[in-house]
Amino acid sequence: MSGLVETLTTLVDIRSVVGDEGRLCTALATRLLPSWGQQHVQRVGNSLVVGQRTGRPMLLLVGHIDTVPEQGQSEAHLADGRLHGLGASDMKAGISIMVHLLEDPAVRMGPYDVVGVFYDKEEGPADENGLEPVLQDMDWLSEAQFAVVLEPTDLEVQLGCLGVINATIRFLGRSAHSARPWLGENAVTKAGAWLDALHRMEPRPVTVAGLEFKEVFSVTGASGGVARNVVPPSFDVDLNYRFPPGYSLEEAEQRLRGVAADGDELVIVDRAPAAPIPDDNVHLDRLLAVTGAARTSKQAWTDVARLAAHGIPAVNYGPGETAQAHQVDESVPVANLDIGFQALRSFLTAE
Repeated sequence: MSGLVETLTTLVDIRSVVGDEGRLCTALATRLLPSWGQQHVQRVGNSLVVGQRTGRPMLLLVGHIDTVPEQGQSEAHLADGRLHGLGASDMKAGISIMVHLLEDPAVRMGPYDVVGVFYDKEEGPADENGLEPVLQDMDWLSEAQFAVVLEPTDLEVQLGCLGVINATIRFLGRSAHSARPWLGENAVTKAGAWLDALHRMEPRPVTVAGLEFKEVFSVTGASGGVARNVVPPSFDVDLNYRFPPGYSLEEAEQRLRGVAADGDELVIVDRAPAAPIPDDNVHLDRLLAVTGAARTSKQAWTDVARLAAHGIPAVNYGPGETAQAHQVDESVPVANLDIGFQALRSFLTAE
């Protein structure tokens, strides 16, 4: 078993469901202290920043250490060339590569100040994301010329990311006895035509910098009703909207309000911006050349958007498989670990 696989096995077996990342943060700090020393391993809550500034150009390696809630997964195990376990692809495979890169003398002594940012609560609400307090408390990180977020990308270099707005659409009716429904108004069936139209709505392709993103509206939950013999007076629909780079949050919200216009009330629950695609960045050019990876769009939200808001150009590149994220039997190809490590090692050690 290679060192990368051993590290990933250990990381998977230290459970770190969103909001409960303390043990893993401590384990990572303990692991990296011998290489960096106390002064250069800084903890912010259950997030960790590892590295130092020496005046060389600064590059960041960024990854979240939390996972989605457990679904009965077993301990980490190998089968058919894959390592299985909660968080294996999303994104402890990327975290294991970060650890090994930060321990590598060639990376530490190379032409760049390489700083690792391990953060918590990515899988929860946007306003609780652990990367934000790290970027605020350590504002020197905004001096970085480039960042690689090791989210699952199937070893593609995925640029930009979708923005996201979560909203609740409320349809209002009037309660009545279910034997005499004409005395009220059924809020659930009132929403039927709107739901049917949304069901038929196709993803809208949008091209940005030669890359195709898909704008999508998805109903992700619904609730309503008082009792089986009462016409429901209200019906709430959870709407998740994913929008491409180029839309501001305000423009995206207006787009959502237009789609939700048939509802009686709308409440924005949370929102996060899309990420721009870095323009004329020499480090992006180097990364594409070194990896030989496909240049594709990120059809999801990641913290490249948050980094961009702090003035740090960032892209997604990681060993995990996007299709494996949040799966019950989540896994990652073992071969991807070495491929990703060697590619990023070359990127970080060559000018």
